[in-house]
Amino acid sequence: MDNQIIRSLMERRSCRSYRKEQITDDELNAVLEAGEYAPSAMGRQSTKMVVLQNPDDIARLSAMNARIMGTDKDPFYGAPTVVIVFADRSIPTCVEDGSLVLGNLMNAAHAIGLGSCWIHRAYEEFESEEGKDLLKEWGIEGNLRGIGHCILGYPESVKDAAPRKKDFVTIIR
Repeated sequence: MDNQIIRSLMERRSCRSYRKEQITDDELNAVLEAGEYAPSAMGRQSTKMVVLQNPDDIARLSAMNARIMGTDKDPFYGAPTVVIVFADRSIPTCVEDGSLVLGNLMNAAHAIGLGSCWIHRAYEEFESEEGKDLLKEWGIEGNLRGIGHCILGYPESVKDAAPRKKDFVTIIR
């Protein structure tokens, strides 16, 4: 079956090398709108996205993330935009709801020619006192749990997909 959406889903790759140039507001808004329309359990829309484009804020969060990971490298790979996805921790499906948002963000980014990658450790960042202080600085309130980061930018290069494993799917009829 040849379908543009399915082909786009199959061609999307995580990008780990970005140009310095910031994405446009139109591109950012298109990606964020796709995130807003992600499915959520019982239509609760328990998620919240926080967008960072200020290099100082990104560097601060990158340093926190790197410490958690135990490295001194930039876990955001120089991406000029970081979207942090949070969800209301009182909702039993908060991780699933946030994960669906992250998936929509990455697929939308690919569809319009942007690179993206899910970066983990948002939970650990925002459980820390430093992370809670950042939320206060940004004026973000609520019973929120960090789910993940979606980094966005113009890719330096695009890689082909690795071969899929042979036993990925089992159909039982």
